[in-house]
Amino acid sequence: MDTAAAQTWVRPKQELGAIARLFDWKPFLVTICLLPAVGLLLVFLTYPLGLGIYLAFTDTTIGRSGIWVGLENFEFLLEDRLWWNAVFYSVFYTGIATIAKFGLGLWLALLLNNHLPFKSILRAIILLPWIVPTVLSAIAFWWIYDPQFSIISYLLTDVLGWRTTNIDFIGTPWPARWSLIAANVWRGIPFVAISLLAGLQTISPSLYEAAMLDGTSGWQRFCHITFPMLLPILAIVMTFSIIFTFTDFQLVYAITRGGPINSTHLLATLAFQRGIPGGQLGEGAAIAVSMIPFLVFATLFSYFALARRKWQQGEADE
Repeated sequence: MDTAAAQTWVRPKQELGAIARLFDWKPFLVTICLLPAVGLLLVFLTYPLGLGIYLAFTDTTIGRSGIWVGLENFEFLLEDRLWWNAVFYSVFYTGIATIAKFGLGLWLALLLNNHLPFKSILRAIILLPWIVPTVLSAIAFWWIYDPQFSIISYLLTDVLGWRTTNIDFIGTPWPARWSLIAANVWRGIPFVAISLLAGLQTISPSLYEAAMLDGTSGWQRFCHITFPMLLPILAIVMTFSIIFTFTDFQLVYAITRGGPINSTHLLATLAFQRGIPGGQLGEGAAIAVSMIPFLVFATLFSYFALARRKWQQGEADE
């Protein structure tokens, strides 16, 4: 047999064209894949944020382009009693609501983590306040807090006879502030509870079994197993909750519009009132920009929580 005929035929390797080599280049592929996401971020995040920061340093009003005024808007805010009131209530509203949401949310998560009948149905019911649109929730609470038709006032006056007059929930400053906090807590509990429940289910049952063999109590298991293992996700969920609560707008604006006598304004609602109905876009933007330090603090809190997560997984902190 001829040796040359016995050799296997090999297809000659074709030279790749310029376009094929370009698409085979990894940095080009990475850039192409990231372009849609980068474009969306630039259009819907970077541009509005940059425009808002720019307007904060101008005296722009609706219908008139402003001029650069530097820190004049911020200097005015430092002397504005209404802005200081909004800062106080924003911090107070966020602090009280976050503590209440996490206390009740953690309790619900621990409860739902047990073997309960109809556990799936209970989880779906708990999610309802989070699923319902915020404006609908706000309208419902607006009716609950109505000075004439409040169901709470009806129960206390006509059914139980504990009061002779209706409760003025949103007609005076401090009752209105606490009423808004109660509405925010009701709406925010499902997010916290379901998120922490997901974290609880990642904890290995063998840890609890070993602790029970050592004779530990339920409180000791919570302090030394549940809470430390849950802390990373707890910190991250708390960070998002603080951001969502501090920047709340729909709930407050739909129920009180910042009243009575501007006592329930958050920084977000005050910025809207000054910028849109008031027409002072520069001043409204300055109020919105003044929220950034608080949000940066919440983000840094999340960063340090992630560093602790590395420690729990046996990795070295960077």
